This record gives sequence, C-alpha cells and structure tokens, in this order.
Amino acid sequence: MAVVAGPSTVVRTSLGELRGDIEGGIGVWRGVPYAEQPVGPRRFLAPAAQKPWTGVREALEHGPLPPQTTSFVGGGRDDPKTRDEACLTVTVWSPDTTASLPVMVWIPGGAFVYGAGQFQLYNGSRLAANGNVVVVNVTYRIGVFGGLELGDLGPGFDDNLALRDQLAALRWVREHIAAFGGDPDRVTVFGESAGATSVLALLACPQASGLFHRAIAQSPALPLIADRELRAARARDFLSHLGVPAADVKDLPQRQLRRAAGQVQLASAAQTPTLAYGLTHGTELLPRHPIDAARAGELARVPLIIGTNSHEATMFAWTRPPMLPTTQATVHAYFDRVAPTAKSSVLQAYPRYPRRSALIAIGSDVMFGGPAWAFADAYSCRAPTRMYRFDHAGLSLRLLGLGATHGSEIVHVQHSYASFIGRKLHPLGRRFPPSVGVRMQRTWLDFACSDRVHDEANWPLYDVEHRRTRLIATRRDAVEDDPDRTRRRAWAAIY
Repeated sequence: MAVVAGPSTVVRTSLGELRGDIEGGIGVWRGVPYAEQPVGPRRFLAPAAQKPWTGVREALEHGPLPPQTTSFVGGGRDDPKTRDEACLTVTVWSPDTTASLPVMVWIPGGAFVYGAGQFQLYNGSRLAANGNVVVVNVTYRIGVFGGLELGDLGPGFDDNLALRDQLAALRWVREHIAAFGGDPDRVTVFGESAGATSVLALLACPQASGLFHRAIAQSPALPLIADRELRAARARDFLSHLGVPAADVKDLPQRQLRRAAGQVQLASAAQTPTLAYGLTHGTELLPRHPIDAARAGELARVPLIIGTNSHEATMFAWTRPPMLPTTQATVHAYFDRVAPTAKSSVLQAYPRYPRRSALIAIGSDVMFGGPAWAFADAYSCRAPTRMYRFDHAGLSLRLLGLGATHGSEIVHVQHSYASFIGRKLHPLGRRFPPSVGVRMQRTWLDFACSDRVHDEANWPLYDVEHRRTRLIATRRDAVEDDPDRTRRRAWAAIY
C-alpha cells in the first residue's frame, strides 16, 4: 500500500495549503471548502468560487452537515452532529499524494432532504486503500436550502441548487485534485438514490461536460426530477405557508423556512413519487429530463453502470404515510393520476396483486425500476452501459422481512462495515468482508480505473436486444437476459 508522502500531510493547492491526517496509511482531508459558503447574501444563490487563503488551513475535522433532521443513516457515535447552512465541503482520501491516480467522486443520497458526505456509511478510506484511488465525498445543500426549487421566485433565487453545488465540487476536483495525487482526466462520479439521480442529471447537464469520464448510478430515483411548472407551483405553496412575499424569504430564520418546506413536502406525499424536494428540468442548467435527453442523444456519453435493488420499497413501506405507493389505495391513486389507461395492464404484470409482496414490487418499480429500465434502454444506444440488480440480503435484513432493500448495497461498495448501519447489517464484516462485498467493490474499482469490470466476460454490455443484467447475489453473480421482462414491458407504457 502506498503511503502519503510527507509526515505533515500538507498539500498545496492553488487556493492555499491544507493540512490533513493519516489514518490506516491513507491520507484524509476533512472539511475542505469547494466554494464560498452560501450564507448571508449568498443564501439561495449558486455557489461562488472559493477564495484563496494564506497560511496552512487545518483540514482535520468535518465541516457541518446541511440542516436536516436526524436519520438512521447518520446515527452512529462517530457521525458528525453539527448542522449549518455553511456546509459546502468535501472529504478527500488519498493513498499517495505524489501519484496520478484515478478519482472517485461520491454524491450521497437522501431524497434531497437528508444526507451528507461525512457520514461513516460513506467512509471512502477502504475504497482508497483497496483500489489505490483518490476518493472525494461531496456534501451539498438539501432540504429548503438546496432541494426545494425556488428558482421561479425571482431575482436572488437560483434554480437547482443541489445540482449547482455538485457541479462546483466537480470543478474543484478538476482544478485541485492533482495536489492530492488524483488524475483530473480519470474521474468517476458515483452515487446512490438522490445521489444516483444527480449522476444521471449531470449526464444531461451541459455545464457538466468534461468534468467526469465514467458514471455509476445505484438505485436512481428519476421521478425526483420534475418539470419547472410543477416546481413553480410548489414554490408558491411554500410562500403561502410562510405568509410573506418572495423578497422577504432570504431574511427569515432557518427554523421557519424548514417548517414551511416540511409542510409542502408532507402535502406532496399525496402525489408520490414526485415529491416537493428534488431537481428541476426545463431550465438552462438542466434542459431535459435525463430519460428524454438520453433518447434525444443530448447528454454526455461516458461508460455507465446503473442498477437497482430487488426490494427497493420495503423500507419506504414502513413510513406513514408511505413515501411510495405501496398500499392498494396509494397504488390506485397513483395510476388514476398518472396513467389511468395503463393501470390494468401494469397490474397484470404482478400476479400476486394485491398481496403485500406485489404492492412492494409496484412501489419499487414506480420510483426505481421503471425509470431505470427506460433510461438504460435509451442510454445504451449512446454509450457503453452495464446494468445490475442487487439481490443480496444478509441475515439481519431477512429477519426484518426487508430483503435487498434500498441502500443496502452501499456498505458492500464502500466496505463501510464499521459504520452504524454496517454493523447492523453485517456484524462480522469488519474482519470478514462478505464475498458479495469483495466482488462488488472490486468491480466498481476496476470500472473506475480502466472502464472495465471485474470478471468482464460475465458482465457483457447492456443493449435493447438482450438487456443482459448482472444479478448480484450472496455467493456468486450471474448474468440473465431481461430478468424482469414482464414488469419492464408493462412500465414501458408509462416511462
């Protein structure tokens, strides 16, 4: 294993010097600002370039999380607790600052209302060590300050702030990652859930061109990208809850803003899966929805891995009201609202309907399966694409009846078995990583380093003729042609 050069772990960027630390032979720099903080007059505006500093800046402690309520994702003792609007930072892990290594940029998920790159679940040290890569975790604005679209409120409000933050972080990587031993011409952007949704949005974002060279989308939730008209209506609802004109919003206290946004989000559950928080297409930054952009060929054409988990919606079905249509009432409401003529044919694709397993499968396909299949079909005609379905469920998830639920693959990609969630899912994972994790992380690393994948002969490219999909299971993986054929065909009528 390469060791970070220099005992002080001081790196010199064009902005100034940063002092990090060495942990387990890997250099780590925390709380590194990639843009000016969006506070005061910069609230609700696109991020501005970070100004240089003098002297050596300490990069030993995490920056604050974006404002959010407590979630189990960051529920461990070692997870940061401080929250603040001044949250635009990255964490960098590097095994060798003197090299020119591939770079993996992680965009965390959380439905644009939870999440941060600092959580131990996303700890990139094992990826950096096992793959000899530089890992960058991005923290961006969420909730009312980044996930609620206010761009149509007028001057002083920029659109798609979460996406703009991610772009700023990728520009920072291009300009400064060489100081950490990274190669700015070999950047893989990867993420899960809202992070994967952002990855696909970045593919369709003209301003992201050239900022990354490979992409991995784990369980993208494309219905979280809505049209400008709907977002503008939600912004008006937000103002109504606040009871103030748009000109006064910037000066309101954080608690008041978050309370009003939460009310809009709660009301949007009746129109699931297009919730109040998310990204907006039909803007200069994001002209088309990623599926439409892929069909038109108006997006970046880089190698892509995309996939979903076999039981995505089981976790969401626990919430009240459910975040996804996983009851008979919400399923019928969804189809009556979105595609009444397709309801009968889609429901026929689920022979066990209305049993719970079928309801869960429908909820999974509404948010994840249906749009992911549609995107993969379109994108594979433009660029090398590989698709997977994650089927592994450890004993803990099986006992809870959750199966391969949403997000359960993350610990295997990151090898974050020491995190709060990692210990719950795989108590022995820190000492004995399960074989599914060894295979999955190796595949992701090989792809980031060379465009190839581990055991490439057994994971051919995806195309609309065969739709070959890798089924990632507990003991071994397999490739199957169009494994969810009946459901995919049914959802093609909608997506």
